[in-house]
Amino acid sequence: MSGSLLLRDASVDGARVDVLVRDGVIAEIGAAGEISTGAAGIEQLLLDGRVLLPGLWDNHVHMSQWALHAKRPSTFHAASAREAAGMMAAALAGAGALPLDEHGRVLPLVGTGFRDGLWPDVPSRALLDEAVPSAPVVLVSADLHAVWLNSLALERFGLSDHATGVLREEPAFEIEGQINDLPPEVLDAWVADAGRDAAARGVVGLVDLEMSWNADTWMRRRSRGWRSQRVELGIYPQHLERAIELGMRTGDALDALLTVGRLKIITDGSLGTRTAYCFDPYPGMQGAEAHGLLAVPPAELEALVLRGLDAGIAPTVHAIGDHANAHVLDVFERLGVRGSAGRIEHAQLLRAADVARLGALGIDASVQPEHALDDRDLADLHWHGRTDGAFRVRSLLEAGATLALGSDAPVAPLDPWVTVAAAVERAKDGREPWHPDEAIGVGDALRASVRSRIAVDEPADLVALDADLSGADGAALRAMPVALTLLAGDATHSTL
Repeated sequence: MSGSLLLRDASVDGARVDVLVRDGVIAEIGAAGEISTGAAGIEQLLLDGRVLLPGLWDNHVHMSQWALHAKRPSTFHAASAREAAGMMAAALAGAGALPLDEHGRVLPLVGTGFRDGLWPDVPSRALLDEAVPSAPVVLVSADLHAVWLNSLALERFGLSDHATGVLREEPAFEIEGQINDLPPEVLDAWVADAGRDAAARGVVGLVDLEMSWNADTWMRRRSRGWRSQRVELGIYPQHLERAIELGMRTGDALDALLTVGRLKIITDGSLGTRTAYCFDPYPGMQGAEAHGLLAVPPAELEALVLRGLDAGIAPTVHAIGDHANAHVLDVFERLGVRGSAGRIEHAQLLRAADVARLGALGIDASVQPEHALDDRDLADLHWHGRTDGAFRVRSLLEAGATLALGSDAPVAPLDPWVTVAAAVERAKDGREPWHPDEAIGVGDALRASVRSRIAVDEPADLVALDADLSGADGAALRAMPVALTLLAGDATHSTL
């Protein structure tokens, strides 16, 4: 940003102040009315006592998939596989003619959000064929770790002989990569819309963990005018050597808004797909996968983490089950990974001893509080008797871990106020709080959602609210009205 902006009469930590922004950073803070405006070219904006906060970050998103999510029919609230299949039949009837690909083939109808972990029946290709016999259909699970296809879709992807039509983990990710491969000009426009929507909720930064090679994607979006958020780009193992050859290191700036992020390693699956790797078996499951799936064994994980660290690329490791989390902590301990050098994504189920270990290492715990509320019934069923160790937030904070809150959008909404409300109240939809002893205060939740302070020489990434935070309950937090969002001093959203 060039030029200057004076924010008049903001409320910061209970004090009424003026904040002068110059060239994208905070240049001066003074009591309300005390900063001189004698210099020419200073724009003024009266906040009239509105609360001013540092801009909010979502520390775990899949931005392309979040943008696509808004365009696809949802089966999130289906109570059975048959109901979900019927929802897709209704979506097809309402969609009209499906678009064609470059070869003249009908593109699959893609749905989102199926959650079969609580269903009384089992998803199958036959059930989906019965509901939608005339078009290829792909449903993506709510946790993104499974897909459900009918026969026409299976044929389309060269899987005609697949028995059930339900694919999990790596085979599912391959299908998702293909159905998400839209023309760049189309997807970029949808992502731009999603970025503006996020700015309207006070978001100034995203950690984008799409599985694709994202550096070129985001440089293209920047060339097309992206300016809604700062973006930190994740790197997956299949792209690690490419990143190393390019000399990319965690924290490197690719331009004013794009930064190289961390090496994202997915070491196990998810609760909803019953692939999170656990010490105890899932109820009713037997055989090799009864405890979930360990996608990256400890020796392989250690080699990947070490390769990244040697090249200056810090790890962030997906671990949901308690056994997976224990493996990650073992590796971090052996390699001496401590503090912000290491991060665990999700950390959904943890033994008490591993909470203590995580805290002693002081590493980041990138957690998504809304998942606890969406998955509480799944956890009560599939982690029966162990949910006192599930979706811990307060315990991690008190143990010494550094919390980084996020959504995992599209698994949960890209809205930091939804995330904060879930962390603070541990309840929604009129239900009683779930394990309320793991709730944290609004201040702690906000500190885990920002990367700057309101102080001189800090980035002018700022948010002004149209409501008071004091005493706000979960419903008020979820609906928190944002009046102004500044990114490096430029307004990305304003109702003023």
